[in-house]
Amino acid sequence: MSLETQLNTDLKTAMKAHDKLSLNVIRMMKAALTNEKVKQGHDLTPDEELTIVSRELKQRKESMEEFAKGNRDDLVEGVKAEIAIVEKYAPKQMSEDDVAKIVADSIAKVSASGMGDFGKVMGVVMPQVKGKADGAVVNKTVKAQLSK
Repeated sequence: MSLETQLNTDLKTAMKAHDKLSLNVIRMMKAALTNEKVKQGHDLTPDEELTIVSRELKQRKESMEEFAKGNRDDLVEGVKAEIAIVEKYAPKQMSEDDVAKIVADSIAKVSASGMGDFGKVMGVVMPQVKGKADGAVVNKTVKAQLSK
């Protein structure tokens, strides 16, 4: 089932349940998908859909951090609820141990010896973890392993 089909099904369910928060989040996700579809000029591939879900999730996490910095706990709670809804459409996230293993394998693969090889390692790691791991976690893990 495509993401768009899943969103349409969930949209109907949210409407019937009068769940305004889910309804708003699903509508935003559908709008993001539609905008990207128009921009690309073709139906989206599962990878492109995954990229959009990841972008939506990242935006909400960044908003939550900013609200927390501004001591806006009322807004933080709302964004947390939105994140929970968006996460239903994202693939299961990898653990930090799994990311560390992939990074270690990639460092060995490209024979990286220091921080100068950061770009090479990231270039090999990111396609393997796309959508399954947070870029900040990958970045931190690569830096930690290269600085050893």
